[in-house]
Amino acid sequence: MRGRLIVFEGTDGSGKTTQFRRMSQHLQAEGHPVREIDFPRYGSPFAEPARLYLTGALGDKPGDVSAYAASTLYAVDRYASYKEDWGAAYESGALILANRYTTSNAVHQASKLPPEERGEYLDWLFDLEYRRLGLPAPDLVFYLDLPTELSLALIQHRAGETGAGTDIHERDGDYLRRCRESAREIAASLGWRRVDCARDGQLRTVEDIHRELWEQVKALL
Repeated sequence: MRGRLIVFEGTDGSGKTTQFRRMSQHLQAEGHPVREIDFPRYGSPFAEPARLYLTGALGDKPGDVSAYAASTLYAVDRYASYKEDWGAAYESGALILANRYTTSNAVHQASKLPPEERGEYLDWLFDLEYRRLGLPAPDLVFYLDLPTELSLALIQHRAGETGAGTDIHERDGDYLRRCRESAREIAASLGWRRVDCARDGQLRTVEDIHRELWEQVKALL
């Protein structure tokens, strides 16, 4: 009996990790055991190629590495994580919550391509990970959508608070705008649940967003 996979995806700075953790807490409080997975798995040798890409070792700009090459780097980490960590639990019926997944490649890498080439890329991506590598396709994908200017402001605020640097995606405002534009189209075409994280130019509260997400999760359960 296979489990179920719920994925949290979205614009950089949109609060994916916060909502991912809040949902995990809520599910467990309701008596639903949850297995959490998070990508990339920094610290794992299988995630090292993706880390090198994000830190600029393979090129200073996102476009220096093709959509197909970058996607392959992330796929290695996902495949290894499934074999090492959560695959057996999923195959036994576990509920899996993912903070980013194959969907992140769809969001970020498709934006590097002209619109007329994105469909071919997405077909290749999902065939690679869901069929050839044998990874499970998600049962539910949340796309947390945030205007790019708000996203950039939040990224800079977070970097200032934590002292952590920004990666090549987060430093490139034009790239993030293209990601958002292509991701909104992809989310609509694939049936992802798009959630607006701002209203009238202001961020919604964590709990307000969570309530909207919870209604969708309850329906799945």
